[in-house]
Amino acid sequence: MTVTAAPSSLVPRAGGAAGRAAGALVLSLDFELHWGVFDVLAPDGPYRPNLLGARRAVPAMLDVFAERGVAATWATVGLLMARSRAEAMRLSPSPALRPAYRDPRLSAYGVPVGEGEEDDPLHYAPSLVRRIADTPGQELATHSFSHFYCQEPGQTRAAFAADLAAAVEAARPYGVPMRSFVFPRNQHNPEYDGVLREAGIVAFRGNARGWIHRPMGVAREWRVLRGVRRLDAYVPLSGRQTWRWSALRPRDGMSNVPASLLLRPALPGAPALDGLSLRRAQAAVVAAARAGRVVHLWWHPHNFGANLNANLGRLRALLDTYAACRARWGMQSLTMAQAAEVAAA
Repeated sequence: MTVTAAPSSLVPRAGGAAGRAAGALVLSLDFELHWGVFDVLAPDGPYRPNLLGARRAVPAMLDVFAERGVAATWATVGLLMARSRAEAMRLSPSPALRPAYRDPRLSAYGVPVGEGEEDDPLHYAPSLVRRIADTPGQELATHSFSHFYCQEPGQTRAAFAADLAAAVEAARPYGVPMRSFVFPRNQHNPEYDGVLREAGIVAFRGNARGWIHRPMGVAREWRVLRGVRRLDAYVPLSGRQTWRWSALRPRDGMSNVPASLLLRPALPGAPALDGLSLRRAQAAVVAAARAGRVVHLWWHPHNFGANLNANLGRLRALLDTYAACRARWGMQSLTMAQAAEVAAA
């Protein structure tokens, strides 16, 4: 089974009942393991089971996607791609070009790491990266090299360019060009769009609409805002968050493929909330299919690291909804780069 690379059926059609592009489901995953939380969570703390569980979740999700003919973009931290500490050091930008955050705790370069995947499965994952790259229909993309924060005081455009170059180089052994980018902590910095274009990036994941989804630095993400964002996953405070194809049209060769919703993990102790968040995501998929729009769901593999079977059940239920929309309205499943290609057609 493979997923069509550039489905012409999504190009706007003339005449007929539809008279427009078919809708599309875009899935993106921020694959980071401990690199995504090193500044807030210790590797041996209470969240460790989730991080280790992500190593089971990745192949399990790949199997589900393959079974269902569903594409996904895996935005991967470049440090995870290294096969050894020596390789990670070789790939890393020189100290002069590393981000000099005002808060040094935000720098990945101070994190103690082991020698490789066997003795440090939270900071290396070349075997999982290889499996993603080898699975039909899946896009290996970049989440920066060092989980680079683009809106934190102290970082610079030059440091970001060096980080992105390192990420592209880290992916070279996997034989896959980096075409899509996801900003860590969703800190989209428009001033760096030119750096992405120069590196060959054709799509990035922008933020959902509304003030609660505005990108901001870690220090400014106060607790109340995080709580409102979480509530939005259960109740549509910010609306359906589906996108017209025109919103994805490339500017200077690159498309913003905006996020719609974070797919929340299962809550076994709260079945009512569990059902609310799943129905919220399913409703967004149906709304996009009916209107010929794009819906972009995203999450982290470590969100599925605990309660894996329950999370896979939720994923299958969501993909059942997608399959029904595909049968009724011609909805298709696309990677971020494929969505950019269709929007440019």
